[in-house]
Amino acid sequence: MKYIVMDLEWNQSNTGAEEEAAAVPFEIIEIGAIRLEEDGVMTGEFSELIKPAIYHEMHKITGELIHLQMSELDKGRPFVQVAEDFFRWCGEDEHLFCTWGPMDLTELQRNMKFYHMNALAEGPIAFLDVQKLFSIAFEDGKSRRALEHGVEALELEKDIPFHRAFSDAYYTAKVLKRIMAEKPEVLKKVSFDVFHTPKDRKSEIKIQFDSYMKYISREFAHKTEAFQDREVVSSKCYLCHRNLRKKLRWFTPNGRHYYCLAHCEKHGYLKYKIRVRKSEAGGIYIVKTTRQISQEEADTLRERSNHVKELHKRRKII
Repeated sequence: MKYIVMDLEWNQSNTGAEEEAAAVPFEIIEIGAIRLEEDGVMTGEFSELIKPAIYHEMHKITGELIHLQMSELDKGRPFVQVAEDFFRWCGEDEHLFCTWGPMDLTELQRNMKFYHMNALAEGPIAFLDVQKLFSIAFEDGKSRRALEHGVEALELEKDIPFHRAFSDAYYTAKVLKRIMAEKPEVLKKVSFDVFHTPKDRKSEIKIQFDSYMKYISREFAHKTEAFQDREVVSSKCYLCHRNLRKKLRWFTPNGRHYYCLAHCEKHGYLKYKIRVRKSEAGGIYIVKTTRQISQEEADTLRERSNHVKELHKRRKII
């Protein structure tokens, strides 16, 4: 397994008036990458600017952040040529994309779709979100820090400037290399880019981690259809695979996140959380996580459910 540590820089509209703005809100203008072997050795570099075809003025904030001028970008090659060379550079050997944060693969695929390039995959793509892994390995597991913070926290040498595609890929690779050396078990916590949703029930993602399970559904036309699906609303124990009776039925505090509670005689309380996500094609898909929780956490979830019920009652009275 090889690791392709990738970073992208992109530009956006100053006005939103361009016809392409809705299809490509972020036009990629630079690709940088480092190839890492399983032992953490860097074995390759990729860096190239891309000539803009959509936005011909640099967004003010983007220009200040990455210190690039349009005159420099005009010397670059078109996106399709650079992207094709990048994928050839990645090679045909099995590899895993690694990025700082969850956005790069989505925007790469969105730009590819705009230019009618072949899709990277038919469904979700597993990748390593090094920003998340850094938090799990060295901080609280919940915070999401800037790349420069990660570099400073690990006391890594800062030998080139930040905020360019290659330099940020280079520093992300250095952080990943430290994780490989000191917390290799964290690498099991893969993320999934869902620019392309699972195409059918058989392709849906079900993956078990050490302390929870994640399920990513196929696409549904709307939320009502999704919540009529048995797999979406099921309350199975992910450890012994038994169907459990719900102690708390599904409830939502905000219409986007849904929760329920069940109890397994063998494994205790389990908390289920559903997140409703919009798909690129205009429908929705479901991300459901299941994890064991304590009696105290179960009591807190009950209190939250009761609070939501009370709010609903008040609204009806009003």
